[in-house]
Amino acid sequence: MVITKELPGGITQTVESFWNATGTAFFRGPAGATINVKYGKGWLSVNRQKQTLDGKSVKKLVVGAGSLAYARMRVKLNVASEVTYDFHPGDVAVSTPDIEF
Repeated sequence: MVITKELPGGITQTVESFWNATGTAFFRGPAGATINVKYGKGWLSVNRQKQTLDGKSVKKLVVGAGSLAYARMRVKLNVASEVTYDFHPGDVAVSTPDIEF
């Protein structure tokens, strides 16, 4: 499913959260935004899959078995804007987005 969210600039925002669940998301823009997956909570947390969006190529985030604790897909924008991404819940082998966005 394609999801669009309006996010503020300058701070990292959670766009999807997982507790004992899995999921895959595809992002393209806006250019300069950073995306990552954060596993855990507090000082025991760790960031993985950090990527910077270029507005042209599609970047993929996957939450797997590590979400047994707690996981979040996060986005940080330089300025407030909309983020559109293609999200697939569950443990599925998705390698490309469903539609061109």
